[in-house]
Amino acid sequence: MDIINDEYYMSLALDLAAKAKGQTNINPIVGCVVVKDGRLIGVGTHLKRGTGHAEVHALQMAADEAAGATVYVTLEPCSHFGITPPCCDRIIAAKAARVVVAAVDPNPQVAGRGIAKLREAGIQVDVGVLEQQSTVMNEVFNKYITTRLPFITLKTASTLDGKIAAHTGDSKWITGPVAREQVHTLRHQHQAIMVGISTVLADDPQLNTRAAVPAIDPIRIIVDSKLRIPLDARVVKDGGARTIVLASAAADLRKKEQLEAAGVEVHLCGNEDKVDLKQAMTLLGQLDIGSILLEGGGRLNGAMLEAELVDKIVLYIAPKIIGGPEAPGTFTFRGFDRMADALELRDLQVEMAGSDICVTGYPMYTSNK
Repeated sequence: MDIINDEYYMSLALDLAAKAKGQTNINPIVGCVVVKDGRLIGVGTHLKRGTGHAEVHALQMAADEAAGATVYVTLEPCSHFGITPPCCDRIIAAKAARVVVAAVDPNPQVAGRGIAKLREAGIQVDVGVLEQQSTVMNEVFNKYITTRLPFITLKTASTLDGKIAAHTGDSKWITGPVAREQVHTLRHQHQAIMVGISTVLADDPQLNTRAAVPAIDPIRIIVDSKLRIPLDARVVKDGGARTIVLASAAADLRKKEQLEAAGVEVHLCGNEDKVDLKQAMTLLGQLDIGSILLEGGGRLNGAMLEAELVDKIVLYIAPKIIGGPEAPGTFTFRGFDRMADALELRDLQVEMAGSDICVTGYPMYTSNK
């Protein structure tokens, strides 16, 4: 095994996969390159759920030259019939000599079976080249396929003193244009965006993607226990994207009918006067929603953290101080009794976004410390 060449070609496959992030629905993002005699003869990316996988595109490009070639793929080739045929069969039919896999597919329907099938066909298979990069790239898929729960990324922006708005409620704009452009890219990369009813009442947002390049608008999810959302809110009437409202047993059933007549999906989650967030996430997973960008206010952010439902936090911090004891904060919840119990983030990354600071990390909950 030539580690240098293998890592070079696998990095190309990973780059191809990354370009399709946000396009594959609940499917993983996967890249593939086919190499023979030191020459690239095929490249491919999984572009859309229900269409050909990365290996299929790459082998189609390679055509007859694929015989005796090495196939580099960022995720174990599938071995089962789903919406599309097994990629293993396609590789075997192409008579590839070797397959290099970055990571084993955690999907219980695959989980090593693809690798075993290729080896049984006499193909050399090497596993683990740039495995960590592949695993992180598919963190959304890895969670959804093993739990059927959506991967939740909490994105928020605050001032240096932890405020998400002035005491008057004004919040435009906390961060600069670079950070805001990055947020629209995040929206494109998630299937859905979720906010609380307070955000809708205060800002009447569109909750769409307005990036510098064409992008996909996410499904819009509103947490609104009592269905206070106005019928003339833009997320109700503009028809720009699928809209889901999560309500509680305290919701006005007549308002529910009116919203549904307007094309909004309304789901009652929980028997109390508040939305049962854990039940809601289970429901959204059943609706084939695998990733959600949470852009809530302090209360929804805090409630999601308390319920240990947030997988990743992206926090933009602007070099501003707004002050005001009544100004809303980033996270509003009861809090912990001791500093030793405070929620910590692991795998922290800190980078600049224009004049703002972007801090990214993964919450370490009590249950997994």
